Amino acid sequence: MHAAVVISGKEMARQIHREIQRDVEELVAQGNMRPHLGVVLVGDDPASRTYVRNKTRAASILGISSDTVMRPGSVSQEELLELIDKMNRDWRVSGLLVQLPLPDHINERAVCNAIAPEKDVDGFHIVNIGKLCLDQRSMVPATPAAVWEIIKRAGIETVGKNVLVAGRSKNVGMPIAMLLHSDRKHERPGGDATVTITHRCTPREQLKELMSLADIVIAAAGVPRLITADMVKEGAAVIDVGINRIRDPTTGKLRLIGDVDFEGVKEKAGFITPVPGGVGPMTVAMLMRNTVTAARNALMH
Repeated sequence: MHAAVVISGKEMARQIHREIQRDVEELVAQGNMRPHLGVVLVGDDPASRTYVRNKTRAASILGISSDTVMRPGSVSQEELLELIDKMNRDWRVSGLLVQLPLPDHINERAVCNAIAPEKDVDGFHIVNIGKLCLDQRSMVPATPAAVWEIIKRAGIETVGKNVLVAGRSKNVGMPIAMLLHSDRKHERPGGDATVTITHRCTPREQLKELMSLADIVIAAAGVPRLITADMVKEGAAVIDVGINRIRDPTTGKLRLIGDVDFEGVKEKAGFITPVPGGVGPMTVAMLMRNTVTAARNALMH
């Protein structure tokens, strides 16, 4: 038994950053406008503020301009939709995202569907989700795109392999399953894997049984340390998407952990991603790549 290869999402994201910087400079050198990311932030949720700050900071480093439009948590849905419509029609905005979650009085689906599909860098518009499910080229949501990119760049084989996705959210679990099970010869090539999706209603014994067959495990259930070493197949690749804030019993401070018992599982897995420093940095990198794609799309329309 050897300890797993720990995949550094930070290091992989740096490679993608270099590729994006080259693409941005090439676009600008050809006389095109610099890609611009428009962000809408509603309310004052601290986690949302942090995420937005990380995204706009990354954009700045990569030569992508950005601006954040802030609205109070009391903003009406009508006012928010009007703002999105205005940004859709603004030719200077290449990519547009509304930071989720939104206050309870706002219909999240209506907001996601209001963003122009070609500017929808989060990939949440119903058109982009539909194209993803049909294996067509589309804006792929950043976290699923990050997972798929990690698998490809780490050289993890997917064809004919068993994949278990723990988590069925429409923004993460479902798109990951779509990317991995679909045909590699289609317009948007997939992983040609056999995919099983589990969720909070899957009995633990059944989860353990299914996990023992999985060559690749994607943990995206939002349950701290859901996946333990006794569940994982020897040599499996384990990608941890979980972001859970728990209070450290020693220091009393909040810290981030994933859905995987990292220390235990890394002794048995073939590959593993850490939390933090795994899928997180890659998610931001893929969002930036989507912004450049949106800027290229604008040139073709």
